[in-house]
Amino acid sequence: MRTRIGLATVGVPIGLWGVWKMIDALDLRALVRLPLWLGGAVVADDFFLVPLTITAGWIVTRWASRPDGHRTVGVIRTTSLYVGITSLIAIPLLLRQGKGANPTILPRDYLRDWLLLEATIIAAGIAGYFIASRSAGNELRPATSAAVGRAWRALLRVRRAPRCE
Repeated sequence: MRTRIGLATVGVPIGLWGVWKMIDALDLRALVRLPLWLGGAVVADDFFLVPLTITAGWIVTRWASRPDGHRTVGVIRTTSLYVGITSLIAIPLLLRQGKGANPTILPRDYLRDWLLLEATIIAAGIAGYFIASRSAGNELRPATSAAVGRAWRALLRVRRAPRCE
């Protein structure tokens, strides 16, 4: 409880300072547009990103239920995570390109660079899948509960073997 009180004691003044700086830096029109922008972000999240994420998770889960599907889930999730993060970072650059809104942004083809980055991430994910699948053995073998049970029984037989002295 002391930790929470300490964090609140530090966090509330910092939050109030941020609100004060925002009100000081923005004019009245921008302060009126801010709730509209925040509301649009909530709508975009609830009606676009959440259904997209749930659908992608459902597809990956269905894919993982097939034989050897468990090997692909980690690679797909990791690759999707990196593609999503880099896309979120690149969206402002892609939307404002060529508008002259920020003179510090170098004149580059950000769409081409973003597509190359995403292709590289996907290629690395595919390579990681093949490396992981080939290091599991010469062929892809499903790790079923029967295989785990056989391995466990073999381990118990080794432990019970008589000792030769």
